[in-house]
Amino acid sequence: MTDQLSLTLAALADPTRRAMLLRLAAGTATVNELGAPFTLSQPAISKHIKVLERAGLISRGRLAQTRPCRLEPGKLLELNDFMDHFRVVTEQQMDQLETYLSELQAKGTEK
Repeated sequence: MTDQLSLTLAALADPTRRAMLLRLAAGTATVNELGAPFTLSQPAISKHIKVLERAGLISRGRLAQTRPCRLEPGKLLELNDFMDHFRVVTEQQMDQLETYLSELQAKGTEK
């Protein structure tokens, strides 16, 4: 069984899917609209959309004959929460580096 974070990261690993998510950040779009910028077959576009949908990053509704897709930001917020831990660690490391460099500079000016 694959955990939700793994599904999200796997879906985001592909540049085509990331581009589709960026497009959906501007508003809903049909499958054809999502596939328009790419030189991919309709089945390939559908597979990308299914991966995004399975990861919970998008949902599809029904409007007359179309199935508009829309961004589901909840899973991206969960990913953001996960990444926050690494931001804190990185900031701490940068603070330590800044302190170390300041100490080196102070020692250099003492001579």
